[in-house]
Amino acid sequence: MEIKPTKLETAKRDLLKSINSIVESEEILIEHSLERIVKTEIVSNINLPQTANSAVDGYGVLAETLHSNHKTEFDVAGIAKAGHPLNKIIKKNQTVEIYTGAVMPKGIDAIAMHEKCKRFGNKVIINESLLKYQNMRPIGENLKKGEVVVKKGKLINPADIGQLAASGNEAVKVYKKINLSVISTGDELVDTSTNQINEGHIFDSNRPMLLSLFSNKYLKLYDMGIVKDNRKDLAKKYEKCLSKSDVVISSGGASDGIEDHTQSALKDIGAKCLVWQLAMKPGKPMAVGIIEGKLIFCLPGNPVAAFVCAKLIIKPLINKLAGCEDLETFTIKLPSGFNHNKRIGRAEYLRAKIINNENGSFITLHGRKGAGVISSLTGADGLVEIPLECEIVRKGDLLKFIPFNHIGL
Repeated sequence: MEIKPTKLETAKRDLLKSINSIVESEEILIEHSLERIVKTEIVSNINLPQTANSAVDGYGVLAETLHSNHKTEFDVAGIAKAGHPLNKIIKKNQTVEIYTGAVMPKGIDAIAMHEKCKRFGNKVIINESLLKYQNMRPIGENLKKGEVVVKKGKLINPADIGQLAASGNEAVKVYKKINLSVISTGDELVDTSTNQINEGHIFDSNRPMLLSLFSNKYLKLYDMGIVKDNRKDLAKKYEKCLSKSDVVISSGGASDGIEDHTQSALKDIGAKCLVWQLAMKPGKPMAVGIIEGKLIFCLPGNPVAAFVCAKLIIKPLINKLAGCEDLETFTIKLPSGFNHNKRIGRAEYLRAKIINNENGSFITLHGRKGAGVISSLTGADGLVEIPLECEIVRKGDLLKFIPFNHIGL
């Protein structure tokens, strides 16, 4: 009986429900926390800023003083600089020379920018009206004490680290790293370290590509090499990987051919097959197994198919296992700059580029077709999705575009 392929979104939804996040955690210093996943909500230990301070360089006054007379000559009562507060009360017809970040002395409630002021000797005339609290930062403008700085399940980025430091957090509790093993299968494969390649052999590109794709700091990677097309050997390799890893990714041998042993090997080690075949192109012959809460992903051997499946389905599942709570793939909708025909019943994910010109932005297809053409990935900005039930794409149709991480800032 022919197996009906599973829709990508259905497979992803069901798989996400079937796995639980790890529970182990560790506390690390914030300078080591980049790309780690937060275990517990982190709050600010202080108000930020802790005192009202100046947002500009200029002169601080009581705003109401200017309302009655714009030509008031203010006596300069002192200087306030960041880190050097002026500990005196400024009187009604006095001003303070103040610099950005300096604590606001008592007696003033607004700052006039220096270019709006005219100074002569120890006196200043302010040539503008000021509102109360203008050009000043109130206490807690950035963060209030006890306010959430980073939510549970957040992947920490450089901006988070800056905010954590500013809020008085020296260390954070993060989930422990997920152990991930990567293997390639195929009699035809040889490692890139091999000096000479024989006829009928090819260099293994999937394993280096996948190890690179998953080189995140919340993962610990194991390069488990190449396995020949042998059911017994593959089962043994899976067991070895599972002895040290939470996740195993293999590529090759995932279809229905005589030399495709992944399904049989999964059965041999007692793994339950959760998914077999996806309604997508490239990437249809993909399997997902689970054993004692550990996941085994069996990717197609074609590099583009392996790459696309790794991005669209493996990445979010590993992220959930690692404790991440933001699992939505970032997408944008852009008009198509191409025409395309496909058959209904299978979503297509094509390599594409964004073109920007004076008339706006649109998507064009990139590279040569084919699930084995790695060059279609290099130079592409991301993937464009042609939906499952779509048969014809015309120029101008809005399509979902999934950008690759490396094209951003």
